[in-house]
Amino acid sequence: MYIEDLQFSLWADFIERDYLDREFKELIEKKIINGATSNPAIFKNAILNSPAYKVQLESLEGVLAKEKYEAVAIYDIQKAADILKPLHDMGDDGYVSIEVDPFLCDDAQATIEEGKRLFQTIGRENVMIKVPATEAGYIAMKELTAVGIPVNATLIFKTSQAISCAKAFREGAAIYGKSVDTVISIFVSRVDRALDPLLEKHNIPTALSGIYNASLIYEAIQNMKVVGCRALFASTGVKDNALPPHYYIEKLLAYNSVNTAPVETIKAFCANGSYKQALPIDERSINDHFMQIEALGITMDELLQKQIDDGLKAFKEAFQEILEAL
Repeated sequence: MYIEDLQFSLWADFIERDYLDREFKELIEKKIINGATSNPAIFKNAILNSPAYKVQLESLEGVLAKEKYEAVAIYDIQKAADILKPLHDMGDDGYVSIEVDPFLCDDAQATIEEGKRLFQTIGRENVMIKVPATEAGYIAMKELTAVGIPVNATLIFKTSQAISCAKAFREGAAIYGKSVDTVISIFVSRVDRALDPLLEKHNIPTALSGIYNASLIYEAIQNMKVVGCRALFASTGVKDNALPPHYYIEKLLAYNSVNTAPVETIKAFCANGSYKQALPIDERSINDHFMQIEALGITMDELLQKQIDDGLKAFKEAFQEILEAL
């Protein structure tokens, strides 16, 4: 844990081979991070831009593109999992996440099969299989946890999504016969990027919508009381230079939660952040804020659905770019 009293964890939202051998180990040794996450966009940037993958890719000539990608990604995930294993053995998270093929997001059976195959191939107990929170995804989440596979439910923008994930985890763990570690990844800053330009024109406070939305989702997850399941705050890097770089970590400090953030964001928080618990937030303040937004003619449910759709599209595009490059 990064903050023991709050049972709050910091995970690095970054994977790259040279980084795993150097800075990743340092951050763990300094007790700054105790887990890691990845997604297709992160692997795209690493594989296509880092020379660390050149030798392995050359050895995979003639192999299908997806098999190349998996070989490279699995190597990195295994390496990260091995580095994190001492933490996992002590019960201090030590998880690293890998996402299933995003093109399978609407195919429950294919997601289940790929999730099981990836977990078995990687062969590390401290790996979380990342599954998008779609209708098919909920089915897959239940089936994966039913065989004891830890799951990271991703691309959460709505409370209804989080509740469906928590239900799937509860049902899966009941079949398995004991609790399974799971996280529900709430995306934060993308909500502000979608709303803030309009809010600024109408003198409505900015950089709050994502946090308020995340606070509501966090409380819903806590109220579900699923053993081993925590809220994870994702999309916590700052794009607005007017905000402190650690803004979305500091403003989302919550009991029994995880924040996964870019390495530079984590460093900024360690240097300058407040460790005061920030969530939950008074519901009246949240309601007042969203009433102002609705008064502008914006339907929050529609806006959040667009974020889900855009997020799935971005993951698919990143994955497709990797395959085309390989």
